[in-house]
Amino acid sequence: MAQVEEKGSADGRDDYTQDGTVNLKGGPILRSKTGRWRACSFIVAYEVFERMAYYGIATNLVIYLTDRLHQGIVTSANNVTNWIGTVWMTPIIGAYIADAYLGRYWTFVTASAIYLIVRFQLL
Repeated sequence: MAQVEEKGSADGRDDYTQDGTVNLKGGPILRSKTGRWRACSFIVAYEVFERMAYYGIATNLVIYLTDRLHQGIVTSANNVTNWIGTVWMTPIIGAYIADAYLGRYWTFVTASAIYLIVRFQLL
């Protein structure tokens, strides 16, 4: 009969992450209960909807600014490029806030909450 080797240590330490991460209560994190496809599906869905909103707004913004707000073409194009620059620069600010102050989880939750509040106020 063949011998079967068990992986992991006898004390169960390999069940927990070994990189120092902790849950919200400061306890160790079980590998089987965190991340993986559940977290991945949330992030992918969030990014898909965010990209759809971005490109939907970007393609129609110049027309909206010229037709509805009666801005000149040059002014509206300048406003759109300022908006696009702001959209692409804010992740750098978010990365600094995440690394220096809040951590990636609370930065993501805070930014998502702000995004949703602003989005639903515009409806």
